[in-house]
Amino acid sequence: DGGNGGPAWGAPDSSHHHAPAPRRRAGGLITAIIVGALVAGGVGGGIGYWAAESNDGGSTGSTTVSAGEAPKVSDRASGTVAAVAAKALPSVVTLEAKSGDGSGDTGTGFIYDKQGHILTNNHVVASAANGAAITATFSNGKQYDAEVVGRAEGYDVAVIKLKNAPSGLTPLAIGNSDQVAVGDSTIAIGAPFGLSNTVTTGIISAKNRPVASGDETGSSNSYMSALQTDASINPGNSGGPLLDSRGAVIGMNSAIQPSGGGNGQSQAGSIGLGFAIPINQASTVAKQLIKTGQPVYPVIGATVSMGDESQAGTEGGDGAQITTQGEGGTPAVTPDGPAAKAGLKAGDVITKFNDTAIDSGPTLIGEIWTHKPGDKVNITYKRDGKQSTVQLTLGERKGDS
Repeated sequence: DGGNGGPAWGAPDSSHHHAPAPRRRAGGLITAIIVGALVAGGVGGGIGYWAAESNDGGSTGSTTVSAGEAPKVSDRASGTVAAVAAKALPSVVTLEAKSGDGSGDTGTGFIYDKQGHILTNNHVVASAANGAAITATFSNGKQYDAEVVGRAEGYDVAVIKLKNAPSGLTPLAIGNSDQVAVGDSTIAIGAPFGLSNTVTTGIISAKNRPVASGDETGSSNSYMSALQTDASINPGNSGGPLLDSRGAVIGMNSAIQPSGGGNGQSQAGSIGLGFAIPINQASTVAKQLIKTGQPVYPVIGATVSMGDESQAGTEGGDGAQITTQGEGGTPAVTPDGPAAKAGLKAGDVITKFNDTAIDSGPTLIGEIWTHKPGDKVNITYKRDGKQSTVQLTLGERKGDS
């Protein structure tokens, strides 16, 4: 149905790439997560050596030059990037999910409440389901063990909780992603390539970008109607906050369009195309995970085509077609489900969801998942060359199937 089927989505591995970029056939998106033995210390050491060597210049002498004393650094004015970063950094953590063999995934998370809950991407901590241990390191270097509270594969959202959480935790302020406008300033915080506490800036480049991501097995799927930003986001930024100019979280950084389009992690880097889950959606999912430990998905009660031809999502696509048969021989339209009650049938092509044009199955799923079960939505579809619009009440599916 609206939350079933679809392309395989990206396990957090350097060789796995996300599904095509929104609305155009481009290189694959890749989760902004860093995998393996790379650690901040090693990267920092290498950069430090290169900088020292490049600044040497081969000089064997020195000349003393009289200069005025540099002014002392003072507190930055309120509202500047420096002030926002200084306030936010203590509430952002670098996460590492390390398996017994020493391999691990590194990403980012941020403090969600005073009880020690941390919001991050599912693909950052998914390996914990297989026994990996999670550690969270704060900007002051203090490290705490953490455990998974709940994961939502479809939304690519997870909540973990610090074990023995310290007192005085300061949750980041949660903004309103529905009020974000193209051109608004953005600040991203994360651990790109293991470099913790990295701050980058940009703007909101676009809204409602349909992003589908998957791994090679087809066992789990992730879809979002994303915020696009040109703030530099790289592997290791996954799960980190995307802030507005006031320091409020408007999104959770999740995927990037890698440079070069190659398969190697070395070719995955920021080219100014980053994608974040809108915080309104991520926060709704987080509250559900904290409450029950499992996600709830809104569904239309119909299976739509998610093949490569529709998944590419080219401009002016033909919409999302309801398949003639569901998975395992089940009906494509669930009997007495939302779509059936609205009069939709197998073979109908959905072209609009409320006011949003639908060009592919992943686009439709991403739009559905910005809503809640019970919401009433308008579905525009084509059947035998005729276009019609019906109202549909979204149903629900609990848990990841």
